[in-house]
Amino acid sequence: MDPITATPSGALASPAVARNTGPILEVLKAHMPGRGRVLEIAAGSGEHAVAFAGALPGLDWTPSDPSAEARTSIAAWAAAANLPNLRPPLVLDVLDPATWPDGPLQAVVCINMIHISPWTATEGLMALAGSRLAIGGLLVLYGPYREAEVPLAASNAAFDASLKFRDPAWGLRDRDAVTAAAKAEGLSLTRRVAMPAENLMLLFRRR
Repeated sequence: MDPITATPSGALASPAVARNTGPILEVLKAHMPGRGRVLEIAAGSGEHAVAFAGALPGLDWTPSDPSAEARTSIAAWAAAANLPNLRPPLVLDVLDPATWPDGPLQAVVCINMIHISPWTATEGLMALAGSRLAIGGLLVLYGPYREAEVPLAASNAAFDASLKFRDPAWGLRDRDAVTAAAKAEGLSLTRRVAMPAENLMLLFRRR
């Protein structure tokens, strides 16, 4: 939960994005389709959207966020980048299917949302991915998780406590619970990738 400050351009900049964009992009390059529609959920400042759309020009990238402040930032970064494959940000709430775009999508990407939202948001995300992804489409999740077979790192335990202090409905989710929620919507976990700073990328495919 790094502080986010306004840049001179009016966009927002997150120190976490600066740290994790490169490692996340390495995984995306290895597993994303070469072409197709991608929906990014909870795109935040928009820095990831610009970086990923720029590095993956064959993909039609649409960022989304329910926050007006976030969408303003996304639009500012997008205007500065002027990428032909980066779409305007959508107003999207994973709990409101009326805000979801039509499918089929080739990929849905969600970075650092699941632990900073109630569990119902994870269920909504899985329902969105299950209903909008094409068969074989990819759901990409990034963030910290609890895992039964892996001792919880001290840094993640402290982070979990700080999240729950801010909002009891927040906190690190159990990977198996997330996988079960995905399975209920027709999504199968196909890859777990260990990432820097005790994070994971979880890749799911729609059956």
